[in-house]
Amino acid sequence: MSGRVLKGGAPLFDVIHCSLRLQADASRVVVRPFHIPIEASPIAGRPGRVRRIVDAVLALDEPRAEAELALVFKDFEARHWQTRNIFDTRYAAIEAALQLDRPAISRTKQQLIGAYFCHEYSYAAAALMNPSIIAHPDQSGLTGGAMRIAMSLRAVGEGHISSVAFREGIIGPGATFELMGEPPFAIAADAAQELGDGAIEVHRHRDSSLSGTVLFPMTAAQRNGLEDLRLVEFSHPDGSREWLGTYTAYSGSTIRSELLRTRDFKTFVLAPMNGPAARNKGMALFPRQIGGEYLMIGRQDGENLFLLRSDRLDHWGEGELLLTPHYPWEMVQIGNCGSPIELDEGWLLLTHGVGAMRKYSVGAVLLDKDDPSKVIGRMPEPLLSAADEDREGYVPNVVYTCGAIKLDDLLFVPYGVADSSVAFAFVSIPKLIASMR
Repeated sequence: MSGRVLKGGAPLFDVIHCSLRLQADASRVVVRPFHIPIEASPIAGRPGRVRRIVDAVLALDEPRAEAELALVFKDFEARHWQTRNIFDTRYAAIEAALQLDRPAISRTKQQLIGAYFCHEYSYAAAALMNPSIIAHPDQSGLTGGAMRIAMSLRAVGEGHISSVAFREGIIGPGATFELMGEPPFAIAADAAQELGDGAIEVHRHRDSSLSGTVLFPMTAAQRNGLEDLRLVEFSHPDGSREWLGTYTAYSGSTIRSELLRTRDFKTFVLAPMNGPAARNKGMALFPRQIGGEYLMIGRQDGENLFLLRSDRLDHWGEGELLLTPHYPWEMVQIGNCGSPIELDEGWLLLTHGVGAMRKYSVGAVLLDKDDPSKVIGRMPEPLLSAADEDREGYVPNVVYTCGAIKLDDLLFVPYGVADSSVAFAFVSIPKLIASMR
């Protein structure tokens, strides 16, 4: 169906809304480690809880251990893939921490111990929102005018902990969108190693598709969430490409901006960024260097947009003021809605604005191609704004995106609705630019 953006009661341009809507889904679960502090002090001469649980399993006779493990598999094995391997991995961590004697412990008891230190987690039970989108690394087998896409989503589960989920699909020819099906099982990516300075490397399971992969917080700085990933396909000066994404790491009390890096969506590096601008959220990277520098859009004062320049991807200073709130729909504050998109006319930057009653809307500006500190045009009215059924949800009156993509003369915009669901729209780029002042 199509909706219409209005300006003074007259049609400005058509926004083609897809009928598909992604909702929070409590049935999407993964098996995750259930963390009980192994170093917990013994109480009144008794062992800590981890040691007590392990000792209790070891004390079971073999038939009872087999019966208990069979019950676990009856309840959970059909709901997850690789359940036995996950239990083995969790047991190995407990074995190393407690210095257990593996040869003396049966495989049944090893897996039962692993099961006691795992739990089922519904990673998108509370909300699904704030998508970003890039051209999929695999564009094989498509008809003319079509593009395979990969989309990241902020999934929120128990404890309001945010993780990164992915979906794949095809857009085009024209204003058409097909979302590929999800696999029946989702699998959390595994931490492979620490790289130093707070960076870690994680791997997608070798048998898991991208749509079945979830990136969870893994460091202390990320403990309460990986929020609002803004993906971009980055072209390096040597011609190589890499997919980069800025996101907010939330510890539960502090935030900082971090950078995801991948060349194949199988191995991911999650690393902190440094500098004054990185102590805040909402950073979006340009898809290539300009004038030999990396450029970023930031909002370090929580109110205005800044243009940041750096000779490194991991360090960002204060930058220069680029945009301030101007129109009524953005009077409270403005921010970016993903990485700038390169057009012949300049850099198209989607923005969000907050107006009266804390209503969030999405707009756009056009920046000079050679000097992005120059603003060529700016939408006086929102491109997308919460209305009717789009107003209701976990956080009402909010539409928000972390990135769109160009397909010929169309802009495909996945966007979060009320911090609860994800909708999709196509917009004519020439008409969008023509609406700017």
